[in-house]
Amino acid sequence: MELNDRKKLILKAIIANYLETGEPVGSRTISKHPDLNLSSATIRNEMADLEDMGLILQPHTSAGRIPSDAGYRFYVDQLMMERDNENEEKQALIQKVDRMEVLLKQVANVLASNTNYATMVSSPHYQKVTLKFVQLSQVDQEHLLAVIVTQGNVVKNKMMFVEEPLSNEDILKLNVLLNTFLQGLSLRDINLELIQTMREQAGIRRDILEKILEEIAKTIHEANQMEIYTGGAANILKYPELGNPDTATELLDTLAEKKALTKLVDSTLDQDDEHHGIQVYIGEESPVQNMKDCSIVTATYELAEGGTGTVGIIGPKRMNYRKVVKTLKNLTEELDDIFREKT
Repeated sequence: MELNDRKKLILKAIIANYLETGEPVGSRTISKHPDLNLSSATIRNEMADLEDMGLILQPHTSAGRIPSDAGYRFYVDQLMMERDNENEEKQALIQKVDRMEVLLKQVANVLASNTNYATMVSSPHYQKVTLKFVQLSQVDQEHLLAVIVTQGNVVKNKMMFVEEPLSNEDILKLNVLLNTFLQGLSLRDINLELIQTMREQAGIRRDILEKILEEIAKTIHEANQMEIYTGGAANILKYPELGNPDTATELLDTLAEKKALTKLVDSTLDQDDEHHGIQVYIGEESPVQNMKDCSIVTATYELAEGGTGTVGIIGPKRMNYRKVVKTLKNLTEELDDIFREKT
């Protein structure tokens, strides 16, 4: 769709005003815009053309205009980036922490606070989760602690009951055995032949080995299950257009239950966007049924080991797209730096 410069300026002015106020925009309001030196009559004619093109619409006969989904899409694709060459000093958004789940929860909460929208972050998804290492230690006479670390530095602590205490030599032998045979393997790689060989080398401690192998299998399986962390759900209620009781309830339930959000993650990871992994879903474009009244902006992050995840911001269609896109780009760059340092 081609627009002349005048129509572009008017569309941008309508969107900017509506983003700020949430109220329909009239020609008199647009005529006061500093970049326009046009009469109200000329602006009305241009607005009528924009309406015929499907870029704006009139919610009520006597009211001004508001952007349509197509208008927002035109703005995001062709107008927003025209000013995106400004050099702005970046500020760190997140603090470095060792645990992946703690970091991702922090990302969701910081984004919600920074943007005043709802947010979601998925745990990294791997094509094939592998074991990094296992560390066994004796807690007391009856308990053995297994620290199991999988791809992406996902750490699980498993406490196991043992019928008799293990010697330091036994624990060392089991640690060497487990890491020698299993390091870097996925569940698919751990076959019966490999397990039988490990049993033979474990000798009289094969009963302990069996318990540890079972916990390792559970841990790798759990690591392959997607976790989704959300933040700022109550921010949804700040926007009148999303404040309808039915709409708000559906949105809040979706953010709380999280199951439907996996469709959003899958859709994002399937895309190959040229703008640093940024995806913008407006209204009906949303892969989540209960979010058709919203806009969603997502970005992907990637771990050095191959895992990828999704960060998303959910708000009204009149969200501040420029701020949201910049924030997501800065955030994913921060995550990339943190993950590179961990390798």
